[in-house]
Amino acid sequence: MVTRLSHYFLRTLREDPADAEVTSHRLLVRAGYIRRQAPGVFAWLPLGLRVKAKLETIIREEMAASGAYEVHFPALLPREPYEATGRWDEYGDALFRLQDRKGADMLLAPTHEEVFTLLVKDLYSSYKDLPLTIFQIQDKYRDEARPRAGLLRGREFTMKDAYSFDYTDEGLDASYQAQRDAYERIFQRLGLEYVIVQADAGAMGGSRSEEFLHPTPVGEDTFVRSAGGYAANVEAFTTLAPEPIPFDGKPEPVVFDSPGTTTIETLVAHANEAVPGAPEGGWTAAHMLKNVVLALTHLDGTREVVVVGLPGDRDVDMKRVEVAFAPAEVEQASPEDFERNPLLVRGFIGPWTATGPLLGEDSATAIRYFLDPRVVDGTTWITGANADDAHVYGLIAGRDFTADGFLEVATVRDGDPAPDGSGPVTLARGMEIGHVFQLGRKYAEALGLKVLDENGKQVTVTMGSYGIGVTRILAIIAELSNDERGLIWPASVAPFDIHVVATGKGDEAYQLAESVIAQLEAAGKDVLYDDRPKASPGVKFGDAELIGVPQLLVVGRGAAEGLVELWDRRTGERETVPVADAVARLTA
Repeated sequence: MVTRLSHYFLRTLREDPADAEVTSHRLLVRAGYIRRQAPGVFAWLPLGLRVKAKLETIIREEMAASGAYEVHFPALLPREPYEATGRWDEYGDALFRLQDRKGADMLLAPTHEEVFTLLVKDLYSSYKDLPLTIFQIQDKYRDEARPRAGLLRGREFTMKDAYSFDYTDEGLDASYQAQRDAYERIFQRLGLEYVIVQADAGAMGGSRSEEFLHPTPVGEDTFVRSAGGYAANVEAFTTLAPEPIPFDGKPEPVVFDSPGTTTIETLVAHANEAVPGAPEGGWTAAHMLKNVVLALTHLDGTREVVVVGLPGDRDVDMKRVEVAFAPAEVEQASPEDFERNPLLVRGFIGPWTATGPLLGEDSATAIRYFLDPRVVDGTTWITGANADDAHVYGLIAGRDFTADGFLEVATVRDGDPAPDGSGPVTLARGMEIGHVFQLGRKYAEALGLKVLDENGKQVTVTMGSYGIGVTRILAIIAELSNDERGLIWPASVAPFDIHVVATGKGDEAYQLAESVIAQLEAAGKDVLYDDRPKASPGVKFGDAELIGVPQLLVVGRGAAEGLVELWDRRTGERETVPVADAVARLTA
C-alpha cells in the first residue's frame, strides 16, 4: 500500500513543544504522531496510530500463541463491582468518578479485574471450563496528580491486560508461567532489553508479583540486582536482619545533655565528645536511632501520626513508605501534628524517656511505632530522650523499647546483601514495561466467582493478572530510537516499511519514483511516498529524518541514469545504486 504525503494528514513542527520534558514527548509531537489535548491526555494522529497498531499486533499474536482469547470491555463502568472489592475507596483521588443523569455513580476504569471476574462468573460454573485466559487492549484512566513525560505518565493510556482463571494453585502457576513466557517473547520481538524483578502488588493485591523493567538511567523506578541473579524493585526489597543479641546484664540507659544536636551529623559529633564506650573508629551515624514522624491520611479521612525508627545512616524512602502504609496517603508530619502530640519533642524524639517507654507497646502515647528490621532485640542505640537538648545512650531494643511492627521503609544502598544470599546488590534505574501478578482468590472471593470441582464441591477460582503498557512502550521505544535529527523506529513497529522521497524540478524523478513504489507495493511493502511538488529537498529530507522510517529511498539527481540513493537511518549509511538493485534489496 502507498500513502502519499501530498494528501496525508500530517504537519511536522520545527520547534519543540514548550511542555515537552523528555525526548520521546518532544519528537512524537514534532513528527506528528500525537497532539496534546490536556495535561496527560493526547490525541493520536495517523502516524501514531500506525505504530500503536504494529505494537498491538505483536502483542495479540503472542497472546494468541499463549492460548489467551481477546475480549473488550467499556472504559465507563458502574461503581458497584469496585465497591465490592474495596477499590472504589482504595484508589482515592486517582480514580475518575462521575455520575450519570440519574445520579448513579460511575467511574473511568483504572484497571478491569472486577468486570473480567464478573464476566467469567456469568458464563462459567464448572472446573471443566478452566483453565481460561482472556485479555483486552483498552484505554485506562488515572487522575495523576502530576502527569508528565508525555506518554510515559499520563492520565489516559492504553494497556493490554490479561486475566487467567484456574481452580487450583497448580493451575495458576502454569497460567502465570505461560503469560510470563509470552511477555519475554513480546519484548524480544520489540528489541527491548528487560530485567524481571520482584515487585510489590500494590492496590492489585495478591501474592507473587514481578515487573518487567527496561534498564535506563532516565527510568522512574529504582531496582536492585545481584551477581547471583537476585533482582527486585526497591519497594519489594527485603532486608537481611541480623540475629538478636543477648542483653542480660547490660547497663541501664543514660540520659546526657546534647544542646543543639537536632541532626544526625551534629549528634554524631557531640557523641564522640560526650558519650563513653565508643567503638573502634568512634561513634557513627549507624549507631544512632533516627526517628521519623509521619502523618497518615486513611480512606475514611482520619489522620494518624506514626513514628518509624531506623539506623541514622539511612534515610526514609518515601516510595517504600507509600507501599508500607498503602492505601493510606503518607506525608511528613506537619507542625500542627506536633502541636497535637506535645510529648514528641522535635529534634530529640526517641521511643523512651527517663520515666519509661514513650512509643510502642505499653507506652505513654497511643502513637504507633515501627522499626527497621535491622533494629533487632539486643541492639544498642543512641537516640533522643524526648526532652529539649537531651539524648540517651545505651538504649537496648527489646529491653527498653519495643515496636508495633517492622517495616521496610529505609533507603536501599549499593552493597546491601541480597535476601536470597546471592551476594551484594547494585542499584539501577528502569522503566516499567510489563507487570504480572498472581492475584489468588482476592477478587473471586469478593465477587463470588466459584465453580464446581471434580467432586461436585464449590471452590473459589484463583486468578492471575498480566499487564503491558502499550502506549508507554511506544514512548520508551521512541526514547531509545532517535538521533539529533529525529526518530529511528525499529522495523517491527515503524509506521511504514519504506519512505520514498522524490526531489527535483522536472518530471523524471517523479516518474521513476512512481515506477519504484509500484514495484514495492507489488512486493507487499507499505510505502510512504513524499510526492509534494512544492516542498524543497531540504524540507522533505528533514521530515523524513524526523518521522523515522528506518529505510529511505531517494529519487533525485541520478534519476536520468536510473540511479537512486538508499539511506539507512539505523546505521547512517547512504549509498547510490541502480534502481533495480534498490528494489531487490528493499524487497528481499
